[in-house]
Amino acid sequence: MSDVSYAPRTAAWRALGERAGALSDMTIEALFEADPERFGAFSLDGPGLLLDFSRQRLDRRAVSSLLDLAAETGVAERIGQMFGGEPINNTENRAALHVALRRPANRPLTVAGKDVMPLVETERTRMRKLADELAAGTLCGYTGERITDVVNIGIGGSDLGIVMAAKALGEYRNPEIGIHFVSNVDGVELSHVLERVAPETTLFVICSKSFTTLETLTNARELRAWLLARGGEPAVAAQCVAVSTNHEAMDAFGIAPERRLAIWDWVGGRFSLWSAVGLALALAIGWRNFEAMLAGGQAMDEHFRDTPFERNLPVMLALIGIWNRNFLGAGSHAVLPYDDHLGRLPAFLQQLEMESNGKSVRRNGEPVECRTCPVVWGEPGSNAQHSFYQLLHQGTDPISIDFLLPASSGVGRQAQQDLAAANCLAQTLALAVGDREASRDSPHLEYPGSRPSSLLLFERLDPATLGSLIALYEHKTFVQGVIWDVNSFDQWGVELGKRLASGLSEAVSGENPRDNPLPIAGALDRLRAARPRRQNGE
Repeated sequence: MSDVSYAPRTAAWRALGERAGALSDMTIEALFEADPERFGAFSLDGPGLLLDFSRQRLDRRAVSSLLDLAAETGVAERIGQMFGGEPINNTENRAALHVALRRPANRPLTVAGKDVMPLVETERTRMRKLADELAAGTLCGYTGERITDVVNIGIGGSDLGIVMAAKALGEYRNPEIGIHFVSNVDGVELSHVLERVAPETTLFVICSKSFTTLETLTNARELRAWLLARGGEPAVAAQCVAVSTNHEAMDAFGIAPERRLAIWDWVGGRFSLWSAVGLALALAIGWRNFEAMLAGGQAMDEHFRDTPFERNLPVMLALIGIWNRNFLGAGSHAVLPYDDHLGRLPAFLQQLEMESNGKSVRRNGEPVECRTCPVVWGEPGSNAQHSFYQLLHQGTDPISIDFLLPASSGVGRQAQQDLAAANCLAQTLALAVGDREASRDSPHLEYPGSRPSSLLLFERLDPATLGSLIALYEHKTFVQGVIWDVNSFDQWGVELGKRLASGLSEAVSGENPRDNPLPIAGALDRLRAARPRRQNGE
């Protein structure tokens, strides 16, 4: 990106700053009064989703300037580069081709001159075989008993997306198969899961591209010891599947060659749900439903790639975020689903957006000249209404909001879903128009209003809709990274803590108490003093 096309230096950026100033005294209610056709002009339809952004604090001129910004920063060119398999992850010289993972096998997509779709289809076939065998009851453990439980061991991108999707598609899961997740290194999840499952009827899916991730390998080694104590090496080989590129490490662990699935360096962890990393999900919901999720993601891919920006859901969602973050000062973004199935979506989006765009260095290594990713957070409504909506309505900081609402109940309780919908729409209305007259009785009763929000409305939460929704946010994140000129596909910021942790493990245990870093020396001394003393050689 040249200096001329860098967002803060463009004519569109300057125009947006001026427009934000002009709109600063304009209420959202006044915007509706000035534009009776506002809903039609400020809503878009895409694959399975309606984006209603009519309650955002912007007008047609602001939208026009936002579209100019996308043009001036080269968003269209970068979209073409991504779908063309070019190395847009410039710090690691890699492509970012998660779109290949949900692409039909008969449509080539090349990286460095090689069609990757045969690789993708090979892994899909292996996933489908395992999923079909599990559904048929023919997938067995080391004693010949059928598998009844699946445990995914991974962290970050090898956990968050799978957990989110398994909860979101809970009504599509095989009721005869238990699905469990282990991620945290502290051993709590692992202990609780191992108490609930039997070694001979449980399949463990170990997800680690490098097979060196500290948290995943710590849990996997404890699992291995548990299996060895009960069934020896045959139990490890029969009960474990691994998704990794490190065959030497899998050899040492005891993963059977036929139980290894591949992942590639052009798939980042937080974009990997669609790959073999999603095996545990495919096992839980069945291959047909997993394929429907892939199809929903592919439909959003085509919409994103082919639709003019003024009707393009991911582009417009990204531009609305740019407007709120960079011109209205919103330092955080709340995601509020009115369906408990989507209870883990905010956590998934935290990683997707903040790990991708939480950066202060441009792609060329220079410091950024604008704010980048806001803090992403949220909880399901209406629980959240009784938690933090006070802050949304009357707090001092600007916060942007996405509401998500299905029209149909996912559990056959339509009357209750209608009540949830009424609550959702009531909140969007209250945030938009407020209630200033109440302040006549007491200033504590005033709702200032004009607090921006968007609504994503869909008919029902099924696998295709979930796929479309995830891909929507993936592409939104990418577009914002293009405009901010950061590399959305690396995550160097998480590496320092990992390196320091590996060096401190012996200091915590007391095996190597020397040279403790001064900023943590006091805390480390107190921690060691409070630890239980080792007994019986343990």
